Amino acid sequence: MNYISFRDNMKEFTIFSLADVRRLDAKFHRRRLNEWQKKGYLVKVAKGRYIFSDLKIGEETLYEIANRIYSPSYVSFQTALSHYGLIPESVYVVMSASSRKTYRFKTAVGAFIYRAIRPRLFFGYDIVEKDRTTFKIATPEKALLDLFYLDDSLKTEADFESLRVNKDVFRLVVNRRTLSRYLKKFNHKKLKERVSAFLRFQDNA
Repeated sequence: MNYISFRDNMKEFTIFSLADVRRLDAKFHRRRLNEWQKKGYLVKVAKGRYIFSDLKIGEETLYEIANRIYSPSYVSFQTALSHYGLIPESVYVVMSASSRKTYRFKTAVGAFIYRAIRPRLFFGYDIVEKDRTTFKIATPEKALLDLFYLDDSLKTEADFESLRVNKDVFRLVVNRRTLSRYLKKFNHKKLKERVSAFLRFQDNA
């Protein structure tokens, strides 16, 4: 397979691996990827994962890349909260939850952090298809709970204020019933107490 044919066959992929290519051509040799990388046609994002060098890197593209380079995972924490407009600033590191160990990647397209959660807590995400990208991202409720679960320093009104959660957006996008249902699945008394205090803070903000 020459590069033109390769490019045409792989044009629907945001990020791909050798296994993806071999589904189309079982005899495809890894060295071609190395050659095309040296010529500047491809960029190696992580071990065995590549993108085309002219790929436009937007928010959703980074989310799909985050899902693919460390799996299973879904975008969560401050990244998801920013995505929903719950916190004002853009988050330049893509943060994800994973049932594997905590890990960090610094790549040619950005930085990615994965924080470990228990396998039983790997729920509460949507699979989003937008343009050419497909990615998993926590619902607003789960992103908030993931953050509070792994950051037990969030306890006081000053801590809640530092999150800079937009109260108007919070009321629009966060479903209290869903939040309560998810919180029960955590089965964590201290977490419930801290989240309840945060909700009281939001109601009085």
